[in-house]
Amino acid sequence: MPLRKDIKKIMVIGSGPIVIGQAAEFDYAGTQACLALKEKGFEVILCNSNPATIMTDTSIADKVYMEPLTLEYVAKIIRYERPDAIIPSIGGQTGLNLAMQLNKKGILKECRTELLGTTSESIERAEDRELFKKLCEEIGEPVCPSEIAKTVEGGLSAAKKIGFPVVLRPAFTLGGTGGGFADDEQSFMELMPNALELSPVGEVLIEKSVKGYKEIEYEVMRDAADTAITVCNMENLDPVGVHTGDSIVVCPSQTLSNKEYRKLRNSALKIIRALKIEGGCNVQFALDPQSFDYYVIEVNPRVSRSSALASKASGFPIARVSALIAVGMRLEEIKLANTPASFEPALDYVVMKMPRFPFDKFAAASNVLSTQMKATGEVMSVGRTVEESLLKAVRSLETGVNHLWLQKAADMSDDELRSYIATPSDDRIFMIAELLRRGENIDYIFEATKIDRFFLQKIQHIVTLETEVKNAPFDIGTVKESKKYGFSDKTIAKLWDCDEYAVREFRIKHKVVPCYKEIDSCASEFDAYIPYFYSTYADEDECVRKSDKKKIVVLGAGPIRIGQGVEFDYSTVHAVQTIRQSGYEAIIINNNPETVSTDYTTSDKLYFEPLTPEDVLNVIDAEQPEGAIASLGGQTAINLAAPLTKRGVKIIGTDCDAIAKAENRDLFEKLLISLGIPQPQGEAVTTVEDGVKAASSIGYPVLVRPSFVLGGRAMQIVANENQLRKYLAEAVAIDKDNPVLVDKYIVGKEVEIDAICDGNDVFVPGIMELVERTGVHSGDSISVYPAFSISDKVKGTILSYAKKLGLAIGIRGLFNVQFIVDKSDDVYIIEVNPRSSRTVPFLSKATGYSLADIATNVMLGKSLKEQGIFNLYPQEKTRWYVKAPVFSFSKISGLDAILSPEMKSTGEAIGYDAKLNRALYKALQASGMKLQNYGTVFITVCDKDKEEALPLVRRFYNLGFNIEATGGTAKYLKENGIKTRALKKINEGSTEIPEALRQGYVAYVINTCDVATTGHNTDGYKIRSLATQNNINMFTSLDTVKVLLDVLEETTLCVSTIDA
Repeated sequence: MPLRKDIKKIMVIGSGPIVIGQAAEFDYAGTQACLALKEKGFEVILCNSNPATIMTDTSIADKVYMEPLTLEYVAKIIRYERPDAIIPSIGGQTGLNLAMQLNKKGILKECRTELLGTTSESIERAEDRELFKKLCEEIGEPVCPSEIAKTVEGGLSAAKKIGFPVVLRPAFTLGGTGGGFADDEQSFMELMPNALELSPVGEVLIEKSVKGYKEIEYEVMRDAADTAITVCNMENLDPVGVHTGDSIVVCPSQTLSNKEYRKLRNSALKIIRALKIEGGCNVQFALDPQSFDYYVIEVNPRVSRSSALASKASGFPIARVSALIAVGMRLEEIKLANTPASFEPALDYVVMKMPRFPFDKFAAASNVLSTQMKATGEVMSVGRTVEESLLKAVRSLETGVNHLWLQKAADMSDDELRSYIATPSDDRIFMIAELLRRGENIDYIFEATKIDRFFLQKIQHIVTLETEVKNAPFDIGTVKESKKYGFSDKTIAKLWDCDEYAVREFRIKHKVVPCYKEIDSCASEFDAYIPYFYSTYADEDECVRKSDKKKIVVLGAGPIRIGQGVEFDYSTVHAVQTIRQSGYEAIIINNNPETVSTDYTTSDKLYFEPLTPEDVLNVIDAEQPEGAIASLGGQTAINLAAPLTKRGVKIIGTDCDAIAKAENRDLFEKLLISLGIPQPQGEAVTTVEDGVKAASSIGYPVLVRPSFVLGGRAMQIVANENQLRKYLAEAVAIDKDNPVLVDKYIVGKEVEIDAICDGNDVFVPGIMELVERTGVHSGDSISVYPAFSISDKVKGTILSYAKKLGLAIGIRGLFNVQFIVDKSDDVYIIEVNPRSSRTVPFLSKATGYSLADIATNVMLGKSLKEQGIFNLYPQEKTRWYVKAPVFSFSKISGLDAILSPEMKSTGEAIGYDAKLNRALYKALQASGMKLQNYGTVFITVCDKDKEEALPLVRRFYNLGFNIEATGGTAKYLKENGIKTRALKKINEGSTEIPEALRQGYVAYVINTCDVATTGHNTDGYKIRSLATQNNINMFTSLDTVKVLLDVLEETTLCVSTIDA
């Protein structure tokens, strides 16, 4: 059936802010879907509250509503816009749940809006575990024995009936939230209450555990004419028991026999047909490695996390095809690069996905992996062999590792390693490699980990090759062999005990260079050119290099992690569009499968490669571009500028000298002194004793951090010498190559700008003021544009400093400056980032100036004046725009949810309105906060904050809230006339606080602590953990509480006596 002509206007619901379990894959899918629908002539209405992504750019849809993704707001938009139809399957679980609610509540029927693609009945059959189980039984597909429980007691009797071990899965949650394995009654009782609490419908599935089975996924597609195909299948390296988002995944599967492959493929197609899915769908299986038995684990009746990986791995655009199927097209009518979409892709290469975890930032958190997803992002690598693909993925992760070798593993004893690998963790694969180096046999490791022997043999092969390389320095045959299996120059250099570039020069001299293969979805059966490449050390190069255009390479930002999110992909994509419009050939190097920049239609050429000096130089040698842009891919790209410059590559835009002036402490200080711009007093130290001396002369509290950081990593405010010694001993490696900065901690307002400098002029589109005072990382703070409380005099100072800094540093393009404004309106500089920053998408959308495009034009030689920008600072907008952070604390156990100079948020949401309080209200709602104007506020604040907290508590009391507090705080509040119920402290052995927080009547927890009293044994930490586990809104900064109260006072009707 051809495209439907009876529909004109279609609404797409996005997935909202990025959280662990729902990251940029859905922005990539949504962007693809919106563009496909626009191409076909439909009017597209988009709802998504995430300002960081390219998806919410006004060029992607005809109308973009960045309102909170709640039933109330989306229903308003539907009633206002009256779309003919809505596509539910593109915005992850958030989009799907919303579409289902709109349908159930009758809003779609009321507005005559049709649900496109898979029907709501089919979605329900796939999502509702009981209905799905029944369907599988009807069509003869095996599912794990399971029962649904609505109470703790019911759950326990179900678990006993099924037999331990069991797995708990709360219904309708994201990324396995609240789930887990229970091996016995005790562990079951620990998990069950929280699991029930987290399910929006109060149901938990208790299921037989198939831990240790192989986990296999099939990505399948079906259209309304019942044509169904397999896009690809994927195999998890870790057995069942680790969330697929946290597992290393190989595509296509490597260890299935032909019989197993066919059996599971037929089962996936049978299920998608029985469910009548229209579009993309992901089916997960548990396969018994000892027999041909399997169970169906689950089906996602929508575009899923794995869809992004499958799209990038196969070159088959799943989200695009799903959107076109939803509007009536058949697979054979949808044309891809070289075949109709009904043609199943065939892969003649190996793709590896490795998750990127946040444990480098959260050292205290548990790195054990289970069914609850913990990864913030992922990398993908492509190679001709499993070994090559695996090693390329390892060095793409940017965790300071470039091979299957980890110092932590080398330092462990054999017994420690053996016990460590028994539990899945983020670095288990490194421990396995270390054991194999020490001669452990593969059978032992297989029994301990249940990782297939095939993969263990590949790791063994890498280990064997290490010895061969080490024993044959500067032997070209050995180099060729090791390169074929993915060894980096750096690894070979370490084994030969020489410099990395000596290896590079040696192999280039002997013509050992990579060739580039095309990602071709039909294994070369059809002739078509897809400009999408990966490197390998083989014979034939498949890349067309001839071009009459000059080329520019844009360096991507690599995997999404805390501190470097999808915002940098936004800048990368804009830059590429501008480069192409300016008549150049744009080439992207990146390795993140979740993003729009790695869609091969974005640029003229896409290289899916690790972002290391070696891999980037290889591409540059092959392509011979005019230069590379390093200032848009976050710290990843900036860190490549120096090694590339050293090898003669031209850096377009801000160059290495300018980067050093901003990032090198001494050079930056000298520059500030010459410009007469003040900064907090401080110094760089290289030993613990120097640090102590510096801190005592500056005066406590001080802010300490390593030089060169991203997202405030390992940054802390310390209050005394003991704490400082502890920090310098434990948190950072301090030596002459790694100085630590000790700065005076100034209390004040934090203000931030993004600006563009072209060498002669500077343009500052907007000044953002942060709600939380200094000491909270700017990425974790609520940010408001235009600034709401600073004077025009302060704005003038900020603009004058910004202009001086841009010109003196030598910026060409974007830069970001953070300031402190103290009580006397004095302005200090915190830092200058000589690159695109986290706030660029938010500020671009708030001010209407597309900063990344303007900056790219500047880099290409077009001045600000030539672009029609003549003022330093334009007229401020009259609407308020608020960016609120979004956290994923509940996903990572052991993580302290206190706001500090160390960044912890995974995403951001936006709120905008003509009134500031309403904009704040919407931003907090969009960030997922449950804003209640009734209930109990539980307060425990340190002594220094009591005076400041008092008027805030009084405001809660006047709004009608019940007040509960710990002893000291309660006594202070009572003395000041506030009725307060005192609860005994946890460390006194009382269960009053845990019980109060579990009951469900506490709406807000306010907890501040003295810098000197942090740690896992404190009451504060335990209270914060309980608040996180019980999904209670928690505030650790009084500034955020003030904002919350402003919002609540505006939206709450109060009670009073008639004669008051």
